[in-house]
Amino acid sequence: MSDEGDPRIHDPHFKGPIVNRSCTDVLCCMIFILFIIAYILLGLVAWVNGDPRRVAYPTDSQGHFCGQKGTPNENKPILFYFNLLSCTSPSVVVNLQCPTRQICVSKCPEKFLTYMEIQFMYRKDRNDWTYYSQFCKSALLKPAKTLTQVLLDDDCPTAIFPSKPYLQRCFPDFSTKNGTLTVGNKTVFEDGSGKTRNAVELRAAANGINKVLDARAIGVKVFEDYATTWYWILVGLTIAMLLSWMFVILLRFTAGFLFWLFTFGVIGIIAYGIWHCYREYSNLQGQPNSHLTVFHIGIQTDISMYFQLKQTWFAFMIILCILEVFIILMLIFLRDRIRISIALLKEGSKAIGYIPTTLIYPVLTFIFLSICISYWAVIAVYLATSGVPIYKVIAPEGQCKHENKTCNPEIFNTTEIAKACPGAQCRFAFYGGKSLYHQYITAFQIFNLFVFLWLINFVIALGQCALAGAFASYYWALKKPDDIPPYPLFTAFGRAIRYHTGSLAFGSLILAVVQMFRLILEYLDKRLKQAQNNISKFLKCCLRCCFWCLEKAVKFLNRNAYVMIAIYGKNFCRSARDAFNLLMRNILKVAVMDRVTDFVLILGKILVAGCIGVLAFLLFTERLPMIIVGPTSLNYYWVPLLTVMIGSYLIAHGFFSVYAMCIETIFICFCEDLERNDGSTEKPYFITPTLHGILNKKQLVPQKQKE
Repeated sequence: MSDEGDPRIHDPHFKGPIVNRSCTDVLCCMIFILFIIAYILLGLVAWVNGDPRRVAYPTDSQGHFCGQKGTPNENKPILFYFNLLSCTSPSVVVNLQCPTRQICVSKCPEKFLTYMEIQFMYRKDRNDWTYYSQFCKSALLKPAKTLTQVLLDDDCPTAIFPSKPYLQRCFPDFSTKNGTLTVGNKTVFEDGSGKTRNAVELRAAANGINKVLDARAIGVKVFEDYATTWYWILVGLTIAMLLSWMFVILLRFTAGFLFWLFTFGVIGIIAYGIWHCYREYSNLQGQPNSHLTVFHIGIQTDISMYFQLKQTWFAFMIILCILEVFIILMLIFLRDRIRISIALLKEGSKAIGYIPTTLIYPVLTFIFLSICISYWAVIAVYLATSGVPIYKVIAPEGQCKHENKTCNPEIFNTTEIAKACPGAQCRFAFYGGKSLYHQYITAFQIFNLFVFLWLINFVIALGQCALAGAFASYYWALKKPDDIPPYPLFTAFGRAIRYHTGSLAFGSLILAVVQMFRLILEYLDKRLKQAQNNISKFLKCCLRCCFWCLEKAVKFLNRNAYVMIAIYGKNFCRSARDAFNLLMRNILKVAVMDRVTDFVLILGKILVAGCIGVLAFLLFTERLPMIIVGPTSLNYYWVPLLTVMIGSYLIAHGFFSVYAMCIETIFICFCEDLERNDGSTEKPYFITPTLHGILNKKQLVPQKQKE
């Protein structure tokens, strides 16, 4: 590729980002715009065909919603199973549907009754039939049909038993009496068809459905915890934002002091974690069952059970000890390079001090990312709920050759399938259709995910390019801050959008393709997990490692390419090549600057998240009653705790990412400065003498014109 037109060659007096630019990577820009238009059209089509209510409400055997307003089931929000004992069928696992009729009811049964008992009691008192009939498919005036006819017509359940609503579904009211499982204080009961059943059988049938609903049960509890603690979570995230902002401002004046504060703060927090784990481990000494291991109790939905094991706290303590030793060793071996990091932090702080609007830009990035995530989630839900009710054949014994075939419930009893498979039923399965749109739902979901990744990476690339342009304007100003152009961030953002949308889309497209391959690999791994041998597992690990390394490399090259785009205005490939060659010519400086500075910034993020995490832990575990009264009766205290810690880390990451981009831009500009200028009066360095002396041992010619 020719160097003709390169400002570094033809403009020896280059003093900042190129002003007169032209559009770059126009073809990729047009493709990107077409994809966005197609994405919007997909959202409109999904909105027309989808119905998110299908996720919120349970659905009966006819595909009707339970509890939906404006429908006959408005006052019937709970799903009732006619014969819960049939839920032990293999069909539950295959089709995620219990092969028995399901209707919407206003409340669950509260007592034991069978259809035959009701027929006998109806002669004396009709009130019992009124109570029983609310669990029938349609309103019947009296129990005139025989038991055989009821089973054939599937009008009423053969028996009901005490139940309670669970996730808007009626499940048996189990309890334990003297170590024996009971339902409604009974261990055995009649199932209405002449058989005697016990509570254990009923529990096994209920578990057939519970396995499908366990994830949702945890979700409900998590939602309850969020509803209780949302105020404190917002308070914690606000404190994290203020703390991050304060550290960013203080770095300008006390970078060295804050570095050691970060370091010893993190060491202190980890030391507290080690002490806490040791104390919990000691307290569990002698406790019953505390000697068990994770392998003994297996996978449990109640996470608190793991915290009752000595092994859990011992493992945490070992991990924290290793982390503590690692940080201390890093400090010992990097002690001679710490002042390089501190100098870069000071220079970055000075740049941010002159361009304070850069600290607000992460908020704009957060807004853009929130819009992309929300749009992707909404489209995914609407696509998943698109279509009309689809009914399939379900056989109680799972031995019908027509099982899982599509059927019509209105005429099913007159078809050959009903005759060939006695007892088979036509039940609602899912929502779908036979139109062209419904046939490509899966392809649309993949397209939705791919464009989502592309947009997410584009938003991040836009932020990096805009910040790089602003900080490059600072670096190439000979007299700071007098020579810094007005509104540098706004100007750099406008240039990136107007001239380099195609280049940013090109770089983010490459990264999105790599991430898409990683996701496909993870999906195939989960789908084929049971059919893997040692060779396939080894190849899978190699592929995952390769794609992870490739993604990291592409992110690094893209970030530096965006800096070159912000400065020189060239296309993506040219900028990536120039950035790569420049960094390779200064590989030792890159190794020093990149790793050490990242280490300092990571310590800052951990300190912010750790401080907020400790306060949240003391609050949510009710260990600060004398100072402040926090939320009580939480299902999982670690849910709001992890939310606050992860949120605090992301907030700190947003602020410190501005620093990282600033330092990386200054470093690339510094490398360009060294290759372009020699420090003489005719070609003065643009970097400050102090930082130049640290990064480069070459004597600097005094520059009176610089501050």
